[in-house]
Amino acid sequence: MEETNPPAPVRSPGHHSDSHHLRRYWLVVVERRWLVFCTFAVVVALGALYAFKASPIYESVGRLQIDPESGGMLSVRDGMSWGTKDPDYLQTQYKVLKSRTLLEQVIQKLKLDEDPRYAPADDKVKRVSEDIEVEPERLTRLVVIKARHPDPRRAADMVNTLMDLYLIQNQDRKIKKAYEGLTLLRQEAEQSEKELIKSIEEIHKYRVEKGMISLADAVSENIDAQALRTAQDDYDKQNRATADAQKIADEAEKYFSEGRIADFYGVNQDKLVSDLKSRIQASESRLAELRTRYKDAHEKVVAVLSSLERDKKSLDVEVKRAYETILSSVQVEKAKEVQARRKLEAAERRISELNEARTKYDVLNRKKERNEFFYQQVLAKVREINLNTKDTMANILVDFRAVPQPRYVKPNRPLILAASIVFGLGVSIALAFFINLMDDSIKSQEDVETYLGANFLGYIPSIKVSEQGLRGLHTHLQPTSTASEGFRTLRASVALARGSEKLRVLSVTSTIPEEGKSLFSCNYAIVTAQTGMKTLLVDADLRRPTVQKCFKLQSPHGLSAYLSDSVRNFEEIVHTTEVPNLSVVCCGRVPNNPSELLGSKRMAQFLKEASQHYDRIILDCPPITAVADPLVVASLTDGVIFVTKFNKVRRDSVLKSVQRLQDSGIYLVGVVVNDIDFDGKHSYHGDYYYHQNRYYHSHYSKEGSQEAPGKSGSRKAQETARG
Repeated sequence: MEETNPPAPVRSPGHHSDSHHLRRYWLVVVERRWLVFCTFAVVVALGALYAFKASPIYESVGRLQIDPESGGMLSVRDGMSWGTKDPDYLQTQYKVLKSRTLLEQVIQKLKLDEDPRYAPADDKVKRVSEDIEVEPERLTRLVVIKARHPDPRRAADMVNTLMDLYLIQNQDRKIKKAYEGLTLLRQEAEQSEKELIKSIEEIHKYRVEKGMISLADAVSENIDAQALRTAQDDYDKQNRATADAQKIADEAEKYFSEGRIADFYGVNQDKLVSDLKSRIQASESRLAELRTRYKDAHEKVVAVLSSLERDKKSLDVEVKRAYETILSSVQVEKAKEVQARRKLEAAERRISELNEARTKYDVLNRKKERNEFFYQQVLAKVREINLNTKDTMANILVDFRAVPQPRYVKPNRPLILAASIVFGLGVSIALAFFINLMDDSIKSQEDVETYLGANFLGYIPSIKVSEQGLRGLHTHLQPTSTASEGFRTLRASVALARGSEKLRVLSVTSTIPEEGKSLFSCNYAIVTAQTGMKTLLVDADLRRPTVQKCFKLQSPHGLSAYLSDSVRNFEEIVHTTEVPNLSVVCCGRVPNNPSELLGSKRMAQFLKEASQHYDRIILDCPPITAVADPLVVASLTDGVIFVTKFNKVRRDSVLKSVQRLQDSGIYLVGVVVNDIDFDGKHSYHGDYYYHQNRYYHSHYSKEGSQEAPGKSGSRKAQETARG
């Protein structure tokens, strides 16, 4: 019985989950640490530069009290006071205090256009407005006016001048507005009266033109609507009759084209046709009876035959006549349909004309009512405002005036430095998280399991050797390195994978070139051979072969020669290596038709023969997105190991490659994240077992330093056996 793995313990959402998320956030910051540091330094430096280079700015403050405007003692009701019922009155006054017109007067009176602070500006009003601030005090009618300037006396003058000009402008505005309002309302009253008279005349003229006493009467509209419904019903009935006639005619034409028109039910309904068929049937019965007693030459038989022949000819004529009658009936029904449609269109036009007339009448009537209402409102307003035009009262008072201040308010250096530190820290961290969010490459076990939904086999550390041959034989030449331990860990993951006992023939592929696929294949084959299994490494990349460079093999005969039948013997293309239990089959010469060779029966024969001699066969295939070769080769193997380079390929690209394998029915053993630098810039992505690898590596180093020189080979052999 097969052993079943116990279910993994479920993690409860608690302290460990929160710590895990905090650690992930910390890893993002560490990964982008130089970006965070540089951004933070730039922001803080800019803040410090501004704090110590900016000129000191002084602020002066004055305050006004803005009460509701009153229409005066002669006001007949509070509703006539300017601004009393306006909820936005105070907000309007705040905007007026910083209006362009008022600021232009301040600039002209104080000659601010000659001030060095404002003279260089193209828009001096806008520049002065930036130094003036209007702040209402909450739950009061008081408004504070502030002005900032390098000269404290000039700042006080700006506030006081602005308040004085605002008071003068407000009083002038009220007086001017009262007289202008009265004049405008009188003009509006005259114009409204003219428009009302014109509206009444237009309604009367329209009634005369349409010949109707009142367009509001709906009797004619009901009659026309009934006529429209009747015409619509007649048209619908005739339309159905035409459709039925056309259907019968189509069936008759079908019977006629098949030569069976005499059997058509529409023709058989014709009386003459029906009578002739009855006569023919009777004659045929009579003929059958006579032939039982007489021969065909008998005069009675001849007479019946003659009569039967005449009736059949007559039947053909009558059938044709009935068929033509059916066809002509369609045209008759269509003509009736056209006539019914004309009546319907006439009724619709009548309804449309009536609706148009009614609509225009309603428009004219509403226009008249609106003009009449507006005229009455204007007359009432004229009578009320006429009492208030000469009675206005001041509603704005100066609470206190501005005086020069001895202490500057800007720049607030401690606040600027603190804000720049906080802002710099926030911007730098936000920028790091934004870049991390935009980075959707495969970098961790979580990416493999979450986004790809595949089994994660392990990390492969970076092999920091420039020569390709040394990189391909790294696990053989440096068996105690961190990278070698990574390959051994991966070997164990494959051994523990589902159905591992059947994984004798494995293929290795990746998404794109330059992901370390061939490097992985070579080293994985070495660590597999180190377990004592007879291992065969096959370079199945017939387009850009790499394995022969790693093992420094030069042979014209390889897999391509075997598949093209140039070499018949399997042993001729197999090369032994310095690694015990490891043999290599190179590509040989690059063929012109690699896909055809890899998908041939010869390839299946090659794998079958190789399986008879070796315990494990590893095929180095091209990338998935480049060509279709890996799908062809992987379909012949027991499973495929997918290699992706750390932080190189986007998740969507890797996912599409994995889905192509799975859609092809190929068993995906798992995904390997390759070329991760645990000792350098990627150290924060390391897992605990790689820190253990460093412990073992230090153990081997101490052991090797205590050994005699003659025993180094023995220790290396023991290490190989242990792997």
